[in-house]
Parts: sequence; C-alpha cells; structure tokens
Amino acid sequence: MKETLYTIPLNDAVNAGDECPFCYIERAVEQDLMDFVLGSGSSYMESDVREATDKAGFCREHFKKMFDYGNTLGNGWILKTHYMKMNREMASQFKEFTPNKSTLMGKFKKNPQRINPVAVWVEEKEKSCYICNRFADTYERYMDTFFFMYKKDEDFRKRIKESKGFCLHHFGDLCEASETRLNDKEKKEFYPAMFELMEKNMARMQEDLDWLVEKFDYRNEGADWKNSRDAIQRGMQKLKGGYPADPVYKMNK
Repeated sequence: MKETLYTIPLNDAVNAGDECPFCYIERAVEQDLMDFVLGSGSSYMESDVREATDKAGFCREHFKKMFDYGNTLGNGWILKTHYMKMNREMASQFKEFTPNKSTLMGKFKKNPQRINPVAVWVEEKEKSCYICNRFADTYERYMDTFFFMYKKDEDFRKRIKESKGFCLHHFGDLCEASETRLNDKEKKEFYPAMFELMEKNMARMQEDLDWLVEKFDYRNEGADWKNSRDAIQRGMQKLKGGYPADPVYKMNK
C-alpha cells in the first residue's frame, strides 16, 4: 500500500521493532501535545488555546509532565487563567451547596455513590485533561488507521504478525476496537492471529526476565546477558504500557 500522511506514523511505529507500536505512537503524540501547549510556539498565549485549557484543565500526570517540561512563564499563564475559572466555579458550587440528610443505612454502605454535589464537581474536574482529551481523539484515528491497513495492506498485516506484539494495555484497546471495525469473517482470522502473537511475546518476555534473575547467580557471572539487559523496563511496558526508562521530556530551548 502506498504511504500517506495518516499511514506513515503507524508504519514508523511498527518498523521501530518496539514492544508495542501504540506505545511508540502514544509517546510521539504526547510529546507533540506538550510542545504545542508549552513549546516555543507560545500556543499558551493564544486566547482560544487558553480558553480550551482553562475549560478542560489537566490531570495529575500531565501537570507533573508540564512541570518537568519547563517553561515557567507558560505554566504560569496557564495556571493563572485556569485558577480564575476554577475559583468562579468553586464559589458558585459553595453558594448553591446544601448538605444531604444523613441516613442510618448510608453509614453502613461500604462504597457509597458520590451524592455530595461538591464532591461530584471535584471528581468531574479530576477526570478532565486537555492533553488526555486531545490524545484520545488522535488515538481513535490511529485505531481506525490500524484496522484499515490490517485489512487492506498485506505487507502491514505480515509485519504485525511478525512483530513483538503489543503491551497489554493497548492490546485490550485493540480487542475492544476490533468489535466495531471488523466483520464476523475478519474476526475469525484476527483474534487467533493476535492471541498467538501475544502468547508468544509474553512468553519471550518471561524468558528474558527469567534469565535476568539467573544472571545474578554467581555461577552465571561470565555468561552472556542475551536479551535481558533491559528486561525490567520492557517487562513493565509490556504489562502496563509506556516507557519506564525514558528520560524526562523537556522543552527544547
């Protein structure tokens, strides 16, 4: 299949030989979003961008990454106007707040539903993140592209089947997405192939970890490390996604 602008990133991710092509894409997209929000292009100075970041806010993980990224002025502007919006909303929540009546049964519930309106408001804010939201939209398009290429591009399908598979996190997403992207006939081919791929590569990962542990036995001191030197970070990635050994992504000044 001839490469296009929307297939190049996915092809690059598969060709990288990573533990998971979607982790590769996730990192690239997230770094692009960090550059957009705080980079030298000064998007944070644009009123429409800060209106969007004020509305969505950021999750704990991305606040940490924004802090590590640098750009004190950019973070300051984003926080300044976001606080103005948050304080207005909080004042409105407090003004309208009325405590709920306590009940005897409510005291014995182990996992009570959030019925306090202030707690509900806070929970909604914690779930909202500008970078997460932007990534989710992009991620859906890459899922569409993956299944389009898997069905139409024989070479791509072959490279996937010969790859190192996926991390479990993204494999779950892939299985969920396949329910609406594949017909019944396509599913009969897809699932067995992907299950075999995952079983083979999870076993490979376990072998690397087994040998890593064995290398600490004095009897194996002079033995070859084989593929186990970076087994810790790859093993963590295979289970949960991401890149535990990555350095902090910083602003390119």
